Amino acid sequence: MSSINCISPDKLTRLIGVSHCPALIDVRTDEEYKSDPRFAPGALRRPLETVSDWAVEFAGRATIVIDESGHEVGEGVAAWLRHAGAASADVLTGGHLAWIKAGGPLIPVAKVPRRDAFGRTIWVTRSRPKVDRIACPWLIRRFVDPSAVFLFVAPAEVSAVAERFGGAAFDIEGAFWSHRGERCTFDTMLEEWGLAIEPLQRLAVIVRGADTARLDLAPEAAGLLAASLGQSRMYADDLEQLEAGLALYDAFYRWCRDATDEPHTWPATKSGKMA
Repeated sequence: MSSINCISPDKLTRLIGVSHCPALIDVRTDEEYKSDPRFAPGALRRPLETVSDWAVEFAGRATIVIDESGHEVGEGVAAWLRHAGAASADVLTGGHLAWIKAGGPLIPVAKVPRRDAFGRTIWVTRSRPKVDRIACPWLIRRFVDPSAVFLFVAPAEVSAVAERFGGAAFDIEGAFWSHRGERCTFDTMLEEWGLAIEPLQRLAVIVRGADTARLDLAPEAAGLLAASLGQSRMYADDLEQLEAGLALYDAFYRWCRDATDEPHTWPATKSGKMA
């Protein structure tokens, strides 16, 4: 396949989990999907047969199409997306099979709560979030469901609201998506979704330390706790706090992935580089 309008699995790996990641669109057939019911982190499933109807949903957005093997199906869908006004539409070289071969992370469909009529997962937790209840939505939005809905309610009403609105309760006692032993809900989600990539594992230790008052687990845990408590005082609205918290966790994730070895000293060297 021509390299024009294509992206390699290696390059896609660098985009997974970052805030500017293009919309990933999984267009495998029903048969292909059933044979391997897993998807690349954050990928949205759309039927290729009706691409002319739904392509406009991605107008103005950068997109990456994932078919089974990166052939004419993906090329055709990408062409439709460009026709409908997508900012860009690339095809994953080699498709889903190449992603598997490259060792890319995959989310098992069976471990994702059921979606609503709009294809969104719905999550319900206690109001006035601090650490875990911001870290988990960040993980879900960046790696599982970019369109996920989060409902913050009174602690006593979490289970009832989740049941009434078809949502998944999280970070409350007795819920499936909650603490397990000394590990917090963020750890539970990583384990259930098989997200064993190193930056997320490093971030998990920081979240665990900040969320369970074990600041000795990681030097950065105290900083995350301080920033989280500060944001909880800055925002009276939980959803506003969530939006601000997403940026905070974006920064921690990029540090975990790209900057753990970068020093910062004063004074700076004459070259402008740190010693």
